[in-house]
Amino acid sequence: MSTAHVVVTLLAAAMVGFSAASVFLRTPWVVQPLADYGVPRSWWPWLGTAKAAGAAGLVAGLFVPVVGVLAGIGLVLYFTGAVVTVLRARSYSHIPFPLLYAAPVVGSLALVLAA
Repeated sequence: MSTAHVVVTLLAAAMVGFSAASVFLRTPWVVQPLADYGVPRSWWPWLGTAKAAGAAGLVAGLFVPVVGVLAGIGLVLYFTGAVVTVLRARSYSHIPFPLLYAAPVVGSLALVLAA
């Protein structure tokens, strides 16, 4: 395991964990766009839980690599769904936001798979 992998993975986990906490705490700059995109409020706790589990899985993957790979794949699918949701809502200026969170997850996956 390289230093780069550990740093990128911890950065990814911190960013995704922050995003999950923002949903749980109903931070207006996070939940208002969800409402604007048409995401039902009943889904918000599940979306936050998925992100929190993914963040925890990335950290656990530092000790059990297969867990990290599975968490990374799940998060990539999650953020792909987020991009699709933004596109369907025609909020094209918001496309970079889920991609920003997905980038370190993809980096972490690339680094663990390269090892």
